[in-house]
Amino acid sequence: MSSPVVRRTALAASTAALVLLATACGGSSGSGDGKAGDGSTAQADKTAAPAKALDATGLEKAALTQADVRTGKVTVKVPATDDVAQDKVTTGDTACTPLALLQAGSYVGTPAATVKRSWLGDAQKPAAGADPQAVLLAGLDRSKVVVTLASYDDGGAEQAMKDLRTAAGKCAGGYSYTAAGNKTGIDKVAVTQAPGGADEAFAVTQTLNAEGVKAPVQGVVVRKGATLAYFPAVNLASLASGEDFDFPTEIVDAQLAKLK
Repeated sequence: MSSPVVRRTALAASTAALVLLATACGGSSGSGDGKAGDGSTAQADKTAAPAKALDATGLEKAALTQADVRTGKVTVKVPATDDVAQDKVTTGDTACTPLALLQAGSYVGTPAATVKRSWLGDAQKPAAGADPQAVLLAGLDRSKVVVTLASYDDGGAEQAMKDLRTAAGKCAGGYSYTAAGNKTGIDKVAVTQAPGGADEAFAVTQTLNAEGVKAPVQGVVVRKGATLAYFPAVNLASLASGEDFDFPTEIVDAQLAKLK
């Protein structure tokens, strides 16, 4: 592989990565181990009493720490680039706003309290004798997930899940959004297999189009009682190759284990 090609690959990956990581972007679960093939789990019994929202202290206790994960690094105090305010996200079509908020690492609706973490997967080692491009892609083959816990009063968590599913249906053909001043195009939206273990779960893959680079980004949202956990994810190697990547479902599992 010639060095100009390797440089172009690195440039494509770094350009898209800067766009995504500057706005805490993500998309959704493609090939995880979830069981709900239609992209969402069944809703809880609507006759049951609504769950109470967690306050900021309760969410902080439920948020991931390094001790909760087997791989990767958890960042407790996330940088400003991973903490995009809801009012800094706008869309050309308001019907698509819930998807843009997920993509940007924010949240849907008006939660009573929120807390945020980020997780970066471990770097992969290239195979022995790999060519330069394979070495480059191996180095980039690590996923980043911005985790937002948001707890809602008065059925707000259920409504946020409904809004996400509605947006996925209406915006399947794509949309554009601006987050913290950065404009991003989404060419298409596909609901994918959601993980199990939650009261409700939603998963979507969005095809990013940034500076001519087209690549999938993934996102998962799960509900446990009155609390939603948002997991937008990006993989740097995927941004370079345009190929799909495995969503790190261990992060969802670890977070659900703390939301009881």
